[in-house]
Amino acid sequence: MKISIITATFNSAATVRDTFNSVLSQSFQDYEYIVIDGNSKDETINIIKEYSPKFGSRMRWISEPDKGIYDAMNKGINMATGDVIGILNSDDFYTSHNVLETVANEFLHDGIDAVYGDVHYVDNENLKKCVRYYSSKSFRRWKMRFGYMPAHPSFYCKKTIYDKYGKFDTTFKIASDFECLLRFIFVGEIKTKYLEEDFVTMRTGGASSSGIISHKQILKDHLTAYKKNKVFSNVFFESFRYLSKLVNLYYQKIIRLIIERLVKITSSLIKSYHINDINIEKI
Repeated sequence: MKISIITATFNSAATVRDTFNSVLSQSFQDYEYIVIDGNSKDETINIIKEYSPKFGSRMRWISEPDKGIYDAMNKGINMATGDVIGILNSDDFYTSHNVLETVANEFLHDGIDAVYGDVHYVDNENLKKCVRYYSSKSFRRWKMRFGYMPAHPSFYCKKTIYDKYGKFDTTFKIASDFECLLRFIFVGEIKTKYLEEDFVTMRTGGASSSGIISHKQILKDHLTAYKKNKVFSNVFFESFRYLSKLVNLYYQKIIRLIIERLVKITSSLIKSYHINDINIEKI
């Protein structure tokens, strides 16, 4: 079974090496890597050329103007020859070396159409500092009426599902991924499975996580997606998601503060014991 990984790039020189290296480090090797560049003006194309020999025949890439990230993703899907398709953004990278292996094992041993898991966001200046953990564990199909969806960067789906239900709708400005999964999961009722794994590490500042203006556009896109797919929902339903998100962010912040405090206390105690040991030895 072959997995097709698609990365859309546009002036991604600052981050795409991490993306490429994380794919190269995967233990599962039966994959093809499709890179769709939007005619970058920085060093992105040179970096792609640098890494292409490292992938051998597994990497295919093009560079040409496009109509945005979802248009680029659709180009990648059209080029894909794998049984399963996954998207890896150019400023993200796999959290571990066995992500693709975990995905492949599920598709080989279970009659499912798609899998999804967790992702986490990190500080741009410190990639080891988690600022938000996005767990898809509580996701249920009915929750899509309220704007919930699995973490899209963790979503791996059979190519036949794209063939049957269609690709990304490029008329959506930000939330075409939501509309696509609404079409697949809610309307099409494809068989999915949650994997309790952290799939992807994401830098903050993406199109769907960039402030109030983007959230207004997301809400508008969601309402349009419901109407397009004849799914009953409204602004009131969507408001529950934002309330839940605020509570979750506050909870995660409290947990981080507690952990940081415990680390400081532990470090202080260790240092204190070390000093005492030295004093005892002197005596």
